[in-house]
Amino acid sequence: MTPQDQSAAARDLAGRAPVIPVLVLDDVAHARPLAEALVAGGLPALEVTLRTPAALDCIRAMAQVEGGIVGAGTLLTPSDVKAAKAAGAKFGVSPGATDTLLQACVDEDLPLLPGAATATEAMALLEKGWDMLKFFPAEASGGAPALKGIGAPIPQVAWCPTGGVSPANKDAYLGLSNVVCVGGSWVAPKAAMASGDWAEIEGLARAAAG
Repeated sequence: MTPQDQSAAARDLAGRAPVIPVLVLDDVAHARPLAEALVAGGLPALEVTLRTPAALDCIRAMAQVEGGIVGAGTLLTPSDVKAAKAAGAKFGVSPGATDTLLQACVDEDLPLLPGAATATEAMALLEKGWDMLKFFPAEASGGAPALKGIGAPIPQVAWCPTGGVSPANKDAYLGLSNVVCVGGSWVAPKAAMASGDWAEIEGLARAAAG
């Protein structure tokens, strides 16, 4: 899978819904019902961040949910990529991009949303064949105005902003011509997961899906 193929695949899954849930999971028991609630609410692409010991087991459980497309976030190393792919991840997301990580995703046929926050980073990735990127950390990097500014001279790059995106500002991002979707954690509140209130999470997903 070439970088161009990877970006085409990533753009396709990013276009399935306006929001990709960014999930930090500590309990594998939450994985399947959480995925079922989010998919039922209209958010099929799910990013499980590799920030907890339970993350890979959660990806394995979510990969069994019909209609869901589970991916692994916080990919930093080739070993992360291999472990995510082996667990059933269908795509990957990284906070930044290194040549080693990019090559690992090509080698493993794992479509990647590589992170970038500047015009220079976007140009470097575009030069290598990637044109569907993650804008991270979105709010700390200037928010929607910054991404609009980057998009003016580099319109061929599409983005998924993540980091500080919320119901209050998501529409500012989604209104930009170079934004396909946003990533956000608000659709899966920790309190709702802890109490098993999957109906609340489905409702939040439905509202996010528009």
